[in-house]
Amino acid sequence: MAGIPFDLLHSQIVKYAKEMEEKRAEAKNRWKEIAESIVDSTEIDKYDQLVKQAFMHSNAETQLESMGYRVGFVLAERLSKDAAKFNTELEIVKFICKEFWSNVFGKQVDNLRTNHAGVYVVQDNNFSMLRTFSDSTQFTKDIGIYLAFPSGVIRGALACLNVQAIVTATVESLPVVKYHLQLAKKA
Repeated sequence: MAGIPFDLLHSQIVKYAKEMEEKRAEAKNRWKEIAESIVDSTEIDKYDQLVKQAFMHSNAETQLESMGYRVGFVLAERLSKDAAKFNTELEIVKFICKEFWSNVFGKQVDNLRTNHAGVYVVQDNNFSMLRTFSDSTQFTKDIGIYLAFPSGVIRGALACLNVQAIVTATVESLPVVKYHLQLAKKA
């Protein structure tokens, strides 16, 4: 999945999501102006499409994470169909870090750490989806939206393997990324 064509697709998906969020914000501002000037409630019906656009519930990062979740779920389903049964969460996380990561991001992770209490830190020192960014503080600050999709991919893969998790990404310097996987406690 990783590579130049996917990197280009990913950047276009992010661009599209950002544009949709901007349009939603513009629609919301237009609606505020219109709502203040309406005197008769029957006028509201002619602004129905504007209201729908203005009050969509998810922002760009949420939409990207959701897309990634669906992609990760399907990829994990395909990649794990021939794998041996996983007996522990650690085995599942190792599968994600080796087989899944290699197939999706082009290489295994560089480091995996755990506190043995459901928290894992997965580090990739040359994350494929960040290679095109220069290492400046400007990009490091704005990188979150570009990590929403891969965070969703990881969360979706874990969910496919019956592990619910919160997945967050941090970047201190590009292209190094650390994914923090907070696994849900089993009841």
